[in-house]
Amino acid sequence: MRIAMGSDHGGFNLRLVIKAHLIEKGYEVVDFGCESKESVDYPDYALRVANAITSGDCELGVLVCGTGLGISIAANKVKGIIAAPVSDTFSAEMARRHNNANIIALGERVVGEGLALKIIDEFFGASFEGGRHAGRVDKIRTIEENYL
Repeated sequence: MRIAMGSDHGGFNLRLVIKAHLIEKGYEVVDFGCESKESVDYPDYALRVANAITSGDCELGVLVCGTGLGISIAANKVKGIIAAPVSDTFSAEMARRHNNANIIALGERVVGEGLALKIIDEFFGASFEGGRHAGRVDKIRTIEENYL
């Protein structure tokens, strides 16, 4: 599986830790930056990751900023993206199983490295259940079609 990753300066360190973890697990990672801890604008990196997914170049994505909030909000403005800001393992699993999220967003200032890796493992270890959840995700897509 090919994974798109990106962060702003606030998520720089955690992105590198997650990247190494995913590579160790056998995933192919496409890293869209940022390149340092110098201040950058998170929407730029959210868009790069979102475009990699909507184009089909990557299957899923990981975004990291200070809280996971701003970068997920930006990614969710791209048609076809369901980015879930997550800070616990249960939500990470449910984001995939029930919401069919294609991007997980974490906050470097919110979760430590150990928890972040557990969150990542839950997200990538789960898959969409469909069933009654498919209808709900379809309703999200209808809202997206009508308003984005």
